Amino acid sequence: MKAIRFFKLLPLLGLGILISCGEKKEEVAESSVVKVSTVIASEQTVEETSTYTATVKADAVNKITPALAGARIDKILVEVGDRVSKGQALVRFDAATVNQQKIQLKALTDDYARYSELLKVGGISQQSVDAVKTQIDILTTAIKTLEDNTTLTSPVSGYITARNYDNGDLFAQLPILVVEQLNPVKAIINVSESYFAKVKTGMPVDIQLDVYGDETFTGKVSLVYPTIDANTHTFGVEVTINNANLRVRPGMYARVTLNFGEKQSIVIPDVAVQKQAGANDKYVFTVENGKAHYQKVELGQRLDTTYEILSGITAGQEVVTAGQARLIEGTLVQIIKD
Repeated sequence: MKAIRFFKLLPLLGLGILISCGEKKEEVAESSVVKVSTVIASEQTVEETSTYTATVKADAVNKITPALAGARIDKILVEVGDRVSKGQALVRFDAATVNQQKIQLKALTDDYARYSELLKVGGISQQSVDAVKTQIDILTTAIKTLEDNTTLTSPVSGYITARNYDNGDLFAQLPILVVEQLNPVKAIINVSESYFAKVKTGMPVDIQLDVYGDETFTGKVSLVYPTIDANTHTFGVEVTINNANLRVRPGMYARVTLNFGEKQSIVIPDVAVQKQAGANDKYVFTVENGKAHYQKVELGQRLDTTYEILSGITAGQEVVTAGQARLIEGTLVQIIKD
């Protein structure tokens, strides 16, 4: 009797096993589908801007040197950090050499007068008289040069930023002083040739300096270099920054932003963009026909909580914004609607 009952239960046991296996297969199928959130990539109007790095420079740098080497410095009249005006005396040289030259000139002038009288009576040749006249002309020019360099003045209004000698030194090669004009100041950036037709003199620019954090200074394009570097495919642009308050100083690290107007660009949330481990590549996952697809993208500018996409996806594609950690190419996905 027990054997008969066992054989009657076999079909029920088999059915139970089949049902159990079916449930497991369904669970496995469900577990291979990843739930994700998505957005549709769309075109938006954005400002076309580009940021460049540069080092601030003085608008003019003047190296104060005499015309003649070996001149002895009598007195330097300014110190590093002093503000100077155009035409202000900066350096005075020893006048002894000039005085000696003037004494010699006086002697030559007397000789010339005496020789001229002798020439009238035939006591000397015209050639001798002309030779003295030539010496007088040369010495007069030399004295003028010495007098012009006895006191050196500033060619611009600015600040003394370097001093290389002390009183009593003989001038050698280094400039005695350096005067820099600090208002305005300038920065030179290298811009991609693709913008060559868009950069114009007078264009406004925004400047941020690392020392001042997020504070923005204003400037303008003052010079566009006329040629493009064949190696880098960039061209130089000089930007002038008004510096009446002297807060911007030469040597500061600057970030210069040019605004080229508006354009249509694809924009997606920043959370959709992933960084490739061990590389600098950026990528997103898109969804098509229920599957995830890996797509490398090129980023443009960051716009608050979104990124401009320069290449890699097109408008209308569905881009994953949550759940990317479990995705690889071809993963089955289920889109969760907000």
